[in-house]
Amino acid sequence: MVIKMKYGCCVNMFGEEADPVGIKYITYLAECGYDYVELPLAQVMELSSREFGILKTTLKNNGIGCECCNNFFPASIRLTGENTSPAVIEEYIQKACTRAAELDAKVIVFGSSGAKNVPEGYPMEEAFHQIAEVLKIADKYAFPKEIQIAIEPLNHKESNIIINLSDSKKLMKAADASSIRLLVDYYHFMVEKESIEAIKENGADIIHVHFAEQDGRSFPKNPSEDYRLFFDTLRKTGYDSRISIEAYSSQIKDDMVNALRIMKNL
Repeated sequence: MVIKMKYGCCVNMFGEEADPVGIKYITYLAECGYDYVELPLAQVMELSSREFGILKTTLKNNGIGCECCNNFFPASIRLTGENTSPAVIEEYIQKACTRAAELDAKVIVFGSSGAKNVPEGYPMEEAFHQIAEVLKIADKYAFPKEIQIAIEPLNHKESNIIINLSDSKKLMKAADASSIRLLVDYYHFMVEKESIEAIKENGADIIHVHFAEQDGRSFPKNPSEDYRLFFDTLRKTGYDSRISIEAYSSQIKDDMVNALRIMKNL
């Protein structure tokens, strides 16, 4: 099997109030040899037309593309509970998919805990149904643009719904839409203590991977047996797409260089 793996980084993890997208770190990625940048769609949606133009120019000038977007929905767009607005949700999705397509993104990650977390006392089954309906709408706009939506299971500290690969697979089936598939995030996977069997069982539907060390959600510093098992299992399922580092750092460029070396070796 020929591995076509590509390596990227979620620059919003270094975002600041003046630059929540993390645009200034795009140059770092290009200099360090990454294949693509993963940009936060909710924050990209807040950019003016002029600012969005600057973002596209920055990507072009650095010779690096945005192949993936994380942060699909802002917390202000409620997806569950009694205060949802299907019209507002659909309008946002249409505009977000348009911007993602302008960036040539191939994958949009759907984690969005702030938007989808279920209000206290609201029926979980109804909330699950609401989220499935949102994904059906997302497919309506993503599929024609050849964009896939990757459901990201988070962890119980951040979200109260969709917190493992089994939940994600159930949601994917409920949405029953061509563009909807799965993501596995090493950090969330380890926090939830998921079994490696979950990757084996769902590998055929995994289209994207996020990676960060469990301790402090940081960049990987040294290879470990846990890393090796995770990547070996992914490889055996036939995964050969993209891996994005989604981690915090206080020494960003050094961590980027080291993490890329570790990822490629594994």
